[in-house]
Amino acid sequence: QVQLVESGGGLVQAGGSLNLSCAASGRAFSMGYIAWFRQVPGKEREFVAEVRRTSGYTSYADSVKGRFTISRDRAKNTVHLQMNSLKPEDTAVYYCAARATTAPRYDNWGQGTQVTVSS
Repeated sequence: QVQLVESGGGLVQAGGSLNLSCAASGRAFSMGYIAWFRQVPGKEREFVAEVRRTSGYTSYADSVKGRFTISRDRAKNTVHLQMNSLKPEDTAVYYCAARATTAPRYDNWGQGTQVTVSS
């Protein structure tokens, strides 16, 4: 079992920045990938970015490429999502998720943190 706790959400004006953090505890060492997803009410949860815990390999959704950066601090079992040039359409609840390297899907989730971008 892995516990994931997000922090860093809030209200920001368009063009601004936020840095989200995801602190992992429990069997965090068994997780191969950590990711960020986001969800708007009435819509499906969508993938934002992921990082491989060991190699640091990263992957991004097209909608955030060049604006968001995911990084991990292995010593602290923490993953960050630096969000720059924020747009109103980035408004959502952001969730941290984790999975084992061979797992087909993300099956460990945090409680989410709200990000609101005003125009």
